[in-house]
Amino acid sequence: MSFYDIYSRYKDFDIDSFYNNISDKDIELILQKDILNEIDFLMLLSPKAENFLEPIALKANSLTIQHFGKTILLYTPMYLANYCTNQCLYCGFNTKNDIKRKQMSLEEVEAEAKYISSKGIKHILILTGDAKDISSVEYINSCVNILKKYFNSISIEIFPLNEDEYSKLIKSGVDSLTIYQETYNEYIYDKVHLKGPKKDYRYRLDAPERACKSYINSVNIGALLGLDYWRKEAFFTGLHANYLQNKYPHVEVSISTPRIRPHVGDFSPYHIVSDKNIVQFIVALRLFLPRCGVTISTRESENFRNNILPLGVTKMSTDSNTSVGGHTNKQNQTNQFNICDTRNVEKMMEDIKTLGYQPILKNWDII
Repeated sequence: MSFYDIYSRYKDFDIDSFYNNISDKDIELILQKDILNEIDFLMLLSPKAENFLEPIALKANSLTIQHFGKTILLYTPMYLANYCTNQCLYCGFNTKNDIKRKQMSLEEVEAEAKYISSKGIKHILILTGDAKDISSVEYINSCVNILKKYFNSISIEIFPLNEDEYSKLIKSGVDSLTIYQETYNEYIYDKVHLKGPKKDYRYRLDAPERACKSYINSVNIGALLGLDYWRKEAFFTGLHANYLQNKYPHVEVSISTPRIRPHVGDFSPYHIVSDKNIVQFIVALRLFLPRCGVTISTRESENFRNNILPLGVTKMSTDSNTSVGGHTNKQNQTNQFNICDTRNVEKMMEDIKTLGYQPILKNWDII
């Protein structure tokens, strides 16, 4: 069994008809429960539940403090390369886009690592495009060997790997995987991924589980909001996280809620996702999965990130740059997408403290 079996159970479910039969009483009963099932979660994502956002948010806040305390873990992304073999309509690294391609040398990786760590950041997320012949597992492994001199936690957001490849990187020092399914809708997935290895829906869908089998410490999953209806994407993201939590209890599971941002290319979201929609997604998820981490990136604005922080968020990026080597070289670089919140580490920490929370720069040590 894989998550695809659970996905298949619900993929043709008529959510609109289901939502038409939900009453206020249904939502009120869910709010009295300590443990929610899949249908309860689906109801909390409904239009009817929008009338109960305040009590849901209060409960989400309480559960988050109970399981995570008033802490926010900070990290920053480092782009190693932007070579790519895919044609993804929504991505600036699309192989058809005429952008300057670059891969950092190991010397440049070390310089970038030294610069970022000097700001206090101890959790790094490294990213590449999907070009396995260029950004090979061996290249990434060499980068990890440098990065672990400067960081206590190394996460990867790269192309899907097999179990042996994940094991190799984990043994080198990688402890976390971020991989977005982009959309759980198979039809839309095929429509927006024109060519390249990323067209393989199932191989990507099963990637988090392969990493779990390889004994990675944590995985972070999500959908790129704007490709399908957000309530469906939120539902399947929650089901996926629940599946991984139950089957691999040794793994820390988190979700992200990224929305499509301006980038090189002319793709526009198929569906608009509002701030209110993101809030409902996060607070509903918190009630369904109290132990699940929630990451909000610099795709969102400073004001929105400050306001949503108490509602279930556990991790935030800061001082982000989405170009290759962009932390130390800010000239003539192409971003994968434009970030929205430009706060540096110092300002982020100051604002988090003002909101009554503790910023965390170092969560654990690599043994």
